[in-house]
Amino acid sequence: MEKEVLENRKQVLEGLMSDKQYVPMKLKELAMILQVPKENRGELLEVLDELIRDGKIEVSKRGKYRIAEMPLLTGRLVGNARGFGFVEVEGREEDIFISESNMASAIHGDTVQISLLPEKTGKRREGVVVKVLGHEVTELVGTYQKSRNFGFVVPDNRKITRDIFIPTEYSGGAVNGHKVVVEITDYGSADKKPEGRIREIIGHINDPGTDILSVVYGYEIPMEFPERVMNQAERMPLEVSEADRAGRLDLRDWQIVTIDGEDAKDLDDAISLTKEGEIYHLGVHIADVTNYVQENSALDREALKRGTSVYLVDRVIPMLPHRLSNGICSLNQGVDRLALSCLMDVDQKGNVVDHKIAETVIRVDRRMSYTSVQKILEGDGEETKEYEEQAPMFFLMEELAKILRNKRKKRGSIDFDFPESKILLDGEGHPVEIAPYDRNTATKIIEDFMLLANETVAEDFFWREMPFIYRTHDTPDPEKIQQLALFINNFGYAIKNTRDEIHPKELQKLLTKIEDSPEEALISRLTLRSMKRAQYTVDCTGHFGLAAKYYCHFTSPIRRYPDLEIHRIIKETLRGKMTESRISHYNGILEEVAAHASQTERRADEAERDVEKMKKAEYMESHVGECYEGVISGITNWGFYVELPNTVEGMVHVTNLYDDRYYYREETFDLAGADTGKVYKLGQKVRIRVLGADKKSNEIDFEIAEEGEE
Repeated sequence: MEKEVLENRKQVLEGLMSDKQYVPMKLKELAMILQVPKENRGELLEVLDELIRDGKIEVSKRGKYRIAEMPLLTGRLVGNARGFGFVEVEGREEDIFISESNMASAIHGDTVQISLLPEKTGKRREGVVVKVLGHEVTELVGTYQKSRNFGFVVPDNRKITRDIFIPTEYSGGAVNGHKVVVEITDYGSADKKPEGRIREIIGHINDPGTDILSVVYGYEIPMEFPERVMNQAERMPLEVSEADRAGRLDLRDWQIVTIDGEDAKDLDDAISLTKEGEIYHLGVHIADVTNYVQENSALDREALKRGTSVYLVDRVIPMLPHRLSNGICSLNQGVDRLALSCLMDVDQKGNVVDHKIAETVIRVDRRMSYTSVQKILEGDGEETKEYEEQAPMFFLMEELAKILRNKRKKRGSIDFDFPESKILLDGEGHPVEIAPYDRNTATKIIEDFMLLANETVAEDFFWREMPFIYRTHDTPDPEKIQQLALFINNFGYAIKNTRDEIHPKELQKLLTKIEDSPEEALISRLTLRSMKRAQYTVDCTGHFGLAAKYYCHFTSPIRRYPDLEIHRIIKETLRGKMTESRISHYNGILEEVAAHASQTERRADEAERDVEKMKKAEYMESHVGECYEGVISGITNWGFYVELPNTVEGMVHVTNLYDDRYYYREETFDLAGADTGKVYKLGQKVRIRVLGADKKSNEIDFEIAEEGEE
């Protein structure tokens, strides 16, 4: 229904119901009065539903429509593990609190209509769920528990606090302890549990890998490739043909290397570098995946649906089948491969003075690991001898990378260097070691070169005025920056320009000032939280964090769909095939592609974070009672967080501080003892004992270790 027509009809209905003579009526009666034919009643119902969503009218249990007695608000309910929830209402800054007793039958993710309770001075506004308008959650993952004549599923998502009742005939053969996917068939009521049927059994909670699979299912990340996609992948060639090489720039005699982690199998970027006089000739060669993944093919549609590869602790869920990602699309050593190359001439200041983007054929000389390159750069004689032909190029890479990094730093690029963790599992899927994963010089070199290629390609296509997908990062909200400014003021730091737009250089300066200070971890995290999330867009609005005017993702078409899509645009442009109809085609699809890619990226990030938290909690379950030294990384009203050297973070709750009654002092961001005057501050080293850990809730509890306790 057109927006204008809908608005007119809404006004007519609202006017009718506002009349003093109006008595509440059912749909059929309203249709008769308004002379709406039977076949058009669906449209009338649509208008009534819109008015309900707007909070203008309400419908009684008997189906009679009337003007809402109290203005109703509509929003999305966000549940909480403790039973209450918050409703996010568009246009309202503060969410509405819904106590457990006022939730009615609503669950996390529902679109609900609420009425506001009378305002209480100084308290958050509260509301009551009046009606559930729609359900976001139709399926969920949980643990099946069997009773005598029925079963129920305890949801993994702790925001959903109601168990799902499962009649025996719909249990699908599940037994106690099975992780299952349950389809909700009835959402229940305030005093009746939701009901469902078991759609799929994932595995038993004690089976290796079931825990991680449950997270994958919970986020609805597709794992198995459909048969037609696999059939298409199986038909892919195993090597590059003469026909494929035709018309391409032949770079097979260039010295080209890949540098990746030891266990990487999908090698989608390779590097070449030489120097003539003052100019560096840098080549970033990216696997030409679009040569094999044709637009709208089964492979392409599946890649678009997935959006990105997902990297979990014990597995990779790829965007493309392994036959492609580890085979013909992987830039393996010693074989011909098709590439899309960005060839850049870079001067001593790090400026790209000339560049060329070309379809190429390459042959990688050596497959290098970050560890090997690092050893060579550190002067390891044995490693240097092993790769003596390539070694001079690695020193040249280090030289150029330093120039590029300095240039980025000068313009204000922000580099957050949070420690990532590497979690090693045994054959049963249990974590046996957690260690920080260091970014060494070699990993930074590759990052620097990829950033430059991404910027160069984005700027090129911006000035060509072609439809494109950019990677953008908006300027933070001034309010959030002002909050950050107030917070850091307590530690004696300041940032400029907090009223209007802030320049990234200000945040970069702040991060430099706090380096190696006790409060570094906390201020870094708060600075990151004050910034917006990077996303994919069709408009080139710049990248705040990189202080770059032009930026895109060009370098990973095996594992990210936006890269694959822009490779198509680049190739069509290079071949002179970007006609008016093709421009119109891309203009019609790219906005949706960009939005979907941003959403699938967010889903992958959340799944990866959940798995990591779960495995860290599981690791600490077998270390309960042990003592470690850590650093206080965060302080709240209810206690403080301690981060261990292996990146595991746990909480010391105030109730577990036995020597005094501790209070949170907001002005100094610390916890102080009422009687002893003892203070716990950010960055302070403390010795803790592991009190408990729970893999189900991903929670780890610490307590302060006693003097001399080992």
